Amino acid sequence: MTEYTHVQSPGKTNEKADGSPLAGRAALVTGGGRGIGAATALRLAREGADVAVTYVRDKEAAAEVVRAVEALGRRAVALRADAGDAGEAAGAVAAAVRELGRLDVLVNNAGVGVLGPVESLTDADVDRVLAVNVRGVYLTSRAAVAHLPRGGRIITIGTCMTQRVPGPGGTLYAMSKSALVGLTKALARELGGRGITANIVHPGPIDTGMNPADGPHADGQAAMTALGRFGTAEEVADTVAHLAGAGYVTGAEFAVDGGHAA
Repeated sequence: MTEYTHVQSPGKTNEKADGSPLAGRAALVTGGGRGIGAATALRLAREGADVAVTYVRDKEAAAEVVRAVEALGRRAVALRADAGDAGEAAGAVAAAVRELGRLDVLVNNAGVGVLGPVESLTDADVDRVLAVNVRGVYLTSRAAVAHLPRGGRIITIGTCMTQRVPGPGGTLYAMSKSALVGLTKALARELGGRGITANIVHPGPIDTGMNPADGPHADGQAAMTALGRFGTAEEVADTVAHLAGAGYVTGAEFAVDGGHAA
């Protein structure tokens, strides 16, 4: 069963951001307890959306995001759901709709990465990465489509490694994220007649807890970008928020990679 915590700001529920196309909307951000997911949840809330986030292990981090959204006057819910589990992926969508009353925006952010020489990766590694990064995104999107109205948005977080793999060790991860490009384009075609858009954002080296800008391999990653630096989670969230409000953009890829693929 999906665990969830509902937090609501007294007297501020559904407070709208003036002029924002996201005012009064509801969004689900998978893997929204930290990093890019957390930054995205807060950015959408600032634009007037109520937000549900999923997490797997770090309940307190997800609760902090909920409290931050609450402080902005939006409704928020944290859902424990493993994207690699078919039942939990669909259950998170149902719980988000139940708690927020609707679903307008899905951000497929949850993902895992296993890096290493192709011959060293185990069958279990392959199964886990594909279950979360591919099947989980597909199943979550499928569940969301049943609830998204005209004007709904599906935004998926990919990776710069779908456009340029700069070195060895990324075979499994790059393959799993590349599958999401095809999924995004196909969803755009399938759902366009219903006024629902689907787009994918490819972050480059981003300063997060999993890949800090002061980490042991950071200098090399930064040097691969045209700007010579790591990006921030907020810079990725800015693009996601733009797509969440854009009506005539679909089936497209957006690199937020500092020129990694240039």
